Amino acid sequence: MDLREEQARDYRIRKGALRALVYAFLILAAVISLFPLYWMLLTSLKPAEEIFVFPPTFWPSRFAWENYIAAWNSSPFGRYYLNSIIVTFFTTGAHVAFACLTAYAFVCIRFPGREVVFMAFLGTMMIPHVVNLIPSFVLLKKLNWINTYRGLIVPHVISVFGIFLLRQFFMGVPKDYEDAAKIDGCGRLGILWRMYVPLAKPAISALTIFSFYHVWNDFFWPLIITSTDDMRTLQIGLRYYIDAEGGSGWELVMAAGTMVVAPVLLAFFLLQRQFVRGITMTGLKG
Repeated sequence: MDLREEQARDYRIRKGALRALVYAFLILAAVISLFPLYWMLLTSLKPAEEIFVFPPTFWPSRFAWENYIAAWNSSPFGRYYLNSIIVTFFTTGAHVAFACLTAYAFVCIRFPGREVVFMAFLGTMMIPHVVNLIPSFVLLKKLNWINTYRGLIVPHVISVFGIFLLRQFFMGVPKDYEDAAKIDGCGRLGILWRMYVPLAKPAISALTIFSFYHVWNDFFWPLIITSTDDMRTLQIGLRYYIDAEGGSGWELVMAAGTMVVAPVLLAFFLLQRQFVRGITMTGLKG
């Protein structure tokens, strides 16, 4: 074996060892990240007498599916779920619709001060959310929107991040496509709907996941704007539910938490391929 072949062999060995080390690190990181979810699911399926045993068990002696029924029936959980679905559906839909329209305007329509207006939009992202809470609450109180779906949805129908995300994507669409559509007789909305929206499916999927996750898990705004069980969302209901448990019945708390987390995980798994493409194609990868 000559020196060149020996160097090539050593390089392959080092490369294989480095790859194995990277894979081992990624597997360890994945296990650490997923363990809390696994423990929550495991606890939700354990009988009450097994939760605090020592040493802890990593598999239940029997699957206590009745914990989910008890968690659902022990509070107005169905109402909380319905409220969260309504608020999340309409808010996420508004995020996507307004982001598409506004991003298209910033990219394809020339008007005086376009860049200044866009920078002003981005500037609002630097304002802490809590700064707007009191003015927003006072305004909604005068409109009699406290403890209503309008109060939960309307103040958050605009997503500046979504506008920025889709603008970055739309800027990468060749202008020749738009010129060809204009020659075929398409108007502004036709160009947006028939050309930009189909091409932007990855970015729209990414925005949908971001918006869904943010709205579904929002705690602070529903806490302020709602005052009765018939308008509370899941996050508020879960908080009151945990308080009501008084430190007992943790199998029910974990069952309720699993039902809250499940839609977010399902949405990500269904859209994860489009989500990754959307992030990479809009230049937000880091």
